[in-house]
Amino acid sequence: MSLYVRRMTEGSELRHILMFSIPLLIGNLFQQVYNITDSIVVGQYLGDEKLASVGTTGSITFLFYTICNGLSIGAGVLISQCFGAGKDSEVKKFIANSAYCIGAIGLIISVVSVFLAQPLLQLLDTPEELLSDAVDYMRIAVGGTVAVAAYNWINSVMRSLGDARTPLIFLIIASLLNVGLDLLFVMVFNFGVTGAAWATVIAQGVSAALSIAFAFWKNPFFIFDKEQARPEKKILFRCVRTGIPIALQYGMVSVSMIFLQRIANGFGETVMAAYTSTMRVEQLIQQPFISLNSALSAFTGQNAGAGKPERVKRGYHRAVLSAVIFAAFIMIIFLICNKLIVGCFVSRQEVIDLGGSALMLSCLFYPFLGILQVTRGLLNGAGDVGYSFINGLAEVIGRVGFGLILTAVPSIGSMAVWGTSCLTWLLTAAMGCIRYKSGKWRTKCYLSQNEEVSV
Repeated sequence: MSLYVRRMTEGSELRHILMFSIPLLIGNLFQQVYNITDSIVVGQYLGDEKLASVGTTGSITFLFYTICNGLSIGAGVLISQCFGAGKDSEVKKFIANSAYCIGAIGLIISVVSVFLAQPLLQLLDTPEELLSDAVDYMRIAVGGTVAVAAYNWINSVMRSLGDARTPLIFLIIASLLNVGLDLLFVMVFNFGVTGAAWATVIAQGVSAALSIAFAFWKNPFFIFDKEQARPEKKILFRCVRTGIPIALQYGMVSVSMIFLQRIANGFGETVMAAYTSTMRVEQLIQQPFISLNSALSAFTGQNAGAGKPERVKRGYHRAVLSAVIFAAFIMIIFLICNKLIVGCFVSRQEVIDLGGSALMLSCLFYPFLGILQVTRGLLNGAGDVGYSFINGLAEVIGRVGFGLILTAVPSIGSMAVWGTSCLTWLLTAAMGCIRYKSGKWRTKCYLSQNEEVSV
């Protein structure tokens, strides 16, 4: 077996998941350097107003990225199931066809989203004094969607084959490049918020290009014959059919976040800056959960393809326990050091006080966030992608519903922004656990289905 593939259908479930999660976690933490560096550089050197203008673009930019990310995850599910079943020729066909599909869609989104930047930001009620910088930043960020699509695709393919190490190496290089370009463009060349955007896009593109080049050089599953590399309508359709529900799930999560951003904008610049700061912290804290999500998805895909659902169940239970333990540890730290953490991003005391209170509330719900992410990893890896749409819809209903209810209570005030997320995590985690307990995910593997797939 090549150094760049790893079968997880035998041996200790927890060991496979944790050993796979560690490089994913390191990579995800380095990836967050992109966002954290932007926030620190923009917040500390350009001011709270510039930080708020960058923050207001986050939810929309994420929406465009998630379409390609969902398709990449869907392709990874199919590849991991075929790989677990030992169908190597099918693996190669799915790799080639998913590249055609995701590349084309990423390019289209890159072009179209640039023209939609200003109308969407205006729809969010972005304050007039922040609009110009926000539009400039967003146009550059979404213009790089094709690079994000390429990066997500190659990472998803490698992970489905059990290789979490190779993407990490190039991601570290790109993260260091991003830090250097941030400092160069913002502090030396005085490009303002656009400098931070360009630094992130360039770094993401470099990481994608290096990862793809290395995969074709070293990974045996990237060596295609003519038939394997040929576009096939059936396989392209299956990639889309599997990826779209996942993309819709993440897209609806993003839509719900856009709604929440709109609520935050309505409370003014101080709340916007506090919300942006806590979101950066939350993105960092979520990385172990997201790493377990990805690891369990690959683990589940391989074992579902190999016809070993009991291994999947044991792996899930151990991953949930790991997530809850980590959440409890972080909860203790945040209850003690919340203001100190927020102070790393902003300097105004009013923003620090509000952000610290928000972190104290949010951390109490981190166990539910961990369970939510781990359960999604299992269901996606098993091919239960129809439920992904339902879970994403629940997230929209939760954030809109809880948001409207909490903001209608005057005594809650701006804390409604963070309370809405907490209650939504609780709702969607409970739904995922119910789906898992139902056992319907056992029948959703691509290799064991007829063409018709029920939800």
